[in-house]
Amino acid sequence: MFSSRDAYDSERCPVRDELLGEMYRANEHGLARLVESVSSDVRAQLALFCYRKSHLHSLALSIASSCSERELIRLGGRVGATLYAQSREPAERARPAASGRKPITLSTKPLATFAPIEDMEEDTAEAVTA
Repeated sequence: MFSSRDAYDSERCPVRDELLGEMYRANEHGLARLVESVSSDVRAQLALFCYRKSHLHSLALSIASSCSERELIRLGGRVGATLYAQSREPAERARPAASGRKPITLSTKPLATFAPIEDMEEDTAEAVTA
């Protein structure tokens, strides 16, 4: 049997890659059916696996919402408890914060102006003949 640390540290996905892909692409109702097709302990392992991957965080929360607190804590310890709590929060609060960074903005003005290539060729020719 896995210790909670072993289950959380495992880099191996507990389900087939095809099933994980189907879950990732599924809508809300389709995801629920796919999640139900997996046993409760594998479901908790999958939620913990996805939680460690930033691009799968929302999938982890969806899967964890169908897991028991006991199962998540048994397999993930404190991380499992945190995942359980986050999966029960309202959707607006469950989204990760923007980490305090300011949003990236792009300039609408040219960064620099360059002389046309033809002018540069003329300047080079003048310099060579001088």
